[in-house]
Amino acid sequence: MEFLKFILYGIIQGLTEFIPISSTAHLKIISLFFGINDPGSSLSAIIQIGSIFAIFWYFRETIFNFENTNSRKLRYSFLSNKLYKSILIGTIPIVFFGGIIKIFVPGFSDSFLRSNLSIAIASILMSLIMLFADNSNNKSINLNNHNYRNSLYIGIAQAFAIFPGVSRSGSTISMALLSGWNRRDAAKYSFLLGIPAILLAAFVEFLSVVNKISTFPYFPLFVGIITTFFSSLMAIDFLIKYVSSHGLKIFIYYRLVFGILILFNL
Repeated sequence: MEFLKFILYGIIQGLTEFIPISSTAHLKIISLFFGINDPGSSLSAIIQIGSIFAIFWYFRETIFNFENTNSRKLRYSFLSNKLYKSILIGTIPIVFFGGIIKIFVPGFSDSFLRSNLSIAIASILMSLIMLFADNSNNKSINLNNHNYRNSLYIGIAQAFAIFPGVSRSGSTISMALLSGWNRRDAAKYSFLLGIPAILLAAFVEFLSVVNKISTFPYFPLFVGIITTFFSSLMAIDFLIKYVSSHGLKIFIYYRLVFGILILFNL
């Protein structure tokens, strides 16, 4: 049962981390539906490592695209790469906001904001924001011609994903579309921007439970991370292809129905 539980965690985490429907909300709600424990913020963050490996694997050519990786200019290439600078700028808001919450609101992850009511409200509000973003015009910005101000705006949107139910990919893709990005590159940038954010979250949560590490079910947790990796790959590939041609409509309807169903079952 322990292995099946972590396989379920991995499937939910991998599919919902990148599809804009909130992984935190689904880990909690679906766990309750199947009668198993909510993995909580710590285990959820550690399982997310599988999603990070999936991003690196899927975008390996984009991430490691140096003109001459064997030259002494490797360090310069890394520092001068526009995409890396953009990701760094976009990560600043969530580090700042997350740091403030971690220091001054230590019980944040177990507060009302993780309750079913809060998740339902966040899901419904996000469906409306995503609807507005999906219908916005002037989608000509991409990974090559965007500016650092675009990165900062998307980074600020990502910071709101600290609230359970918001969805990191939902908030970042929506802000990108509102800023004039084309759909395909909005999804790509959302995934790439998630690398440092998810890694930092996993690292911070790991440090917060390091004293309890001996109580973790190591092998089932490892199985959960592997499951997350493969389900994340499927989610990334699906979302880029689907959003490019169909937009966010199906996820908008899903989030609206998801939030309403939670409200009716409180």
